[in-house]
Amino acid sequence: MAAVLACGAGAALSHGAAAVHWGLLRPLDGPIDVTIPTQTGRAPRRGIRIHRCGALKATWSTTGSPSRLATVRDRIPVTTVPRTLVDIRDTLPPRLVRRAVRQAEFLGLGLGEIKSDRTRSDLERYLLRLWRRTQLRLPEVDVPIDGMTVDFLWREARLVVETDSYVTHGGTVAFEDDRQRDLRLRRLGYAVHRFSERQLEVEPEEVVADVIAALRRAEAPRAVG
Repeated sequence: MAAVLACGAGAALSHGAAAVHWGLLRPLDGPIDVTIPTQTGRAPRRGIRIHRCGALKATWSTTGSPSRLATVRDRIPVTTVPRTLVDIRDTLPPRLVRRAVRQAEFLGLGLGEIKSDRTRSDLERYLLRLWRRTQLRLPEVDVPIDGMTVDFLWREARLVVETDSYVTHGGTVAFEDDRQRDLRLRRLGYAVHRFSERQLEVEPEEVVADVIAALRRAEAPRAVG
């Protein structure tokens, strides 16, 4: 609150600081971001990073409507969630932007012009980006199946693809859990293809080719019939 007050009337918490205030990100290191409704004046202040937006004038809304730029949350003027998500695209690493988008979607706060691809990790997003290059039909993302959530599903082909990083899938417990999931999915009639972080980074073409081959195998019986 002190940072916003220090920047004068019409100022609002914004960018990374606003994302933290909305509960979209954990606290960030560095100065506090504040946007002011003027293009001139306001000398830099220690510990505060000033942004300027003339359109911030006369945009206040206590409802946080996506059509407005700023609102008040916990007595602190702050940019709305949609505006905050737009702002951080140019100031924060992509992984943090994706995290903020997913959290805003989870909390039902509204995304505005930002679209979520429903991925839960950078690894999932990377595979989805690779797959888009094929221009083939996209899979469903993070789909619940029999109490489990699979990373990618081609429903008609009954093909499941899982992406594993060592951080989240390393160790004997995670290893055994993954095999148990695969067994359950196969019993339900799904083919399961699991790729490691290293495979995606070092052999992305082989990963994509393997999925394409699996889809073709699934479609072959229908083509013959």
